[in-house]
Amino acid sequence: MTLRAVTSSTQQLDAAAVVAVFLHGYGSNEHDLTALASALPEGMPWASLRAPIVVAPGGYAWFPIAEPGNPDASAVAAGTDAIWSWVGAALAARARIVPIGFSQGGLMASQLLRTKPARVLAPVILGGFVQAGEQPADAELQGARPAVFSGRGDQDRVISAAAVARTDAWLPGHTTPTARTYPGLAHGIDGTELADVRTFLAEHAVVPTR
Repeated sequence: MTLRAVTSSTQQLDAAAVVAVFLHGYGSNEHDLTALASALPEGMPWASLRAPIVVAPGGYAWFPIAEPGNPDASAVAAGTDAIWSWVGAALAARARIVPIGFSQGGLMASQLLRTKPARVLAPVILGGFVQAGEQPADAELQGARPAVFSGRGDQDRVISAAAVARTDAWLPGHTTPTARTYPGLAHGIDGTELADVRTFLAEHAVVPTR
């Protein structure tokens, strides 16, 4: 499965050591999160991927919605594999990715970390959650404790309470989280959260100099 993407510059991606990868939410598309490029460290190239499942004209998903906040593990694995296939085809062999995902895309950002942490740097989960059950690299993450940003609105009614509780329990046991809750924010991203993401990435997603 080949994912479609919009990018900052195809030429930049080929040789970049670090690339931000935007992962949209349910029913959206690859153009939805490109404005988040304003939060990236200067000079960091980016790609925004289109999820593989068509759910509406112009709308796509990483996995079907069954039980809210508790998607089928095989469907999540298929979406994760599709992203890694894109990474393998589009980026340098040793490039690291900074996955930045919203809602469903937030779960995918966490899955990338939980499957190939050596390829992942400073993932950002926005209004998202983590998958239930043990994942391939969870034991490794318990020792490494990489930096992760997790932000959500206190008025978000889209992500189930059980999924939020699962995420809040998993993050401190496997990562060094920067966790923020934003008063009055529903299922979305506001300027305050974007500023916090910018600060987090400036500290933890530094582009190596050559």
